[in-house]
Amino acid sequence: MGGKKRMIWGLTGAVLLCLVLWFLWWSQNAIQSQTILLSTPSLPQAFDGLRILHISDLHGKEFGEGSGRLLKRAAELKPDLIAITGDLIDQEDQLEMVPALARGLADIAPTYYVTGNHEWAVRRVNDLKVLLQQCGVRVLTNEYDIWEKEGVRLAVAGIDDPNGPPDQKTGPELRREIRADYTVLLAHRDQVEAYEDWGYDLVLCGHGHGGILRIPILDQGLFSTDRTLFPKYDGGPVAYSSGGICFVSRGMGNNTVPFPSFRLFNRPDLPLLILKKQCNPGQIPPLLGKNKGE
Repeated sequence: MGGKKRMIWGLTGAVLLCLVLWFLWWSQNAIQSQTILLSTPSLPQAFDGLRILHISDLHGKEFGEGSGRLLKRAAELKPDLIAITGDLIDQEDQLEMVPALARGLADIAPTYYVTGNHEWAVRRVNDLKVLLQQCGVRVLTNEYDIWEKEGVRLAVAGIDDPNGPPDQKTGPELRREIRADYTVLLAHRDQVEAYEDWGYDLVLCGHGHGGILRIPILDQGLFSTDRTLFPKYDGGPVAYSSGGICFVSRGMGNNTVPFPSFRLFNRPDLPLLILKKQCNPGQIPPLLGKNKGE
């Protein structure tokens, strides 16, 4: 092979390597926003159109300095409520990224947080909860808030992850305490089938990271968090026969403990859920969504 051919092959290889490296970076850092209309007939008319931004499984990841890119996108989506469903950090030093993110989100809309399994593994849950509360985030520790509008009540409830205290209040026990016309539950684990019997109108959860690596075209997650292949609930809405809905986030970050991981064909997921009593012709069909990415 002549010198010219070797140079061409060398340049081609360098370009391909740069493209692969860029794609890997883009897969970890380019936020994908989904706007999803959820048709939920039990929703009171007063809350028709409620916009919920769902953030899950950041694992200490910052999108820009002080989480600036994430906060900018969150503000653009104009949520009425922001739900953080656990695994905000998985290392102690990641507490440093929390204040800027928490204050920024709380300035956009009322923000709620529940723990995931990794915060408990770090053993700094109490410190994290205090820090979030100081920054304006409402921490839900097996409790709920009531939103009242036009004479009807919507409950925003949240449960600690099962990695927490063994004698903590359960989700069904919490539900029996709530007197509201519509109930939203924030949880971490993607125990989709278990939630159906708990009696909530809408459950938001994460944990599964969308299957970590996704199969293109099929848009199927490859791995579950319990190390099985092809998880059944790898992201998106699931409609229960009882009329309730569970929405599973694909998450935004990657595990850094017990081992670093990465995302492939599975960009950081920042869904905006718009609750509708019913979807009219011309709107996004129930349980389907449109994607918008960076």
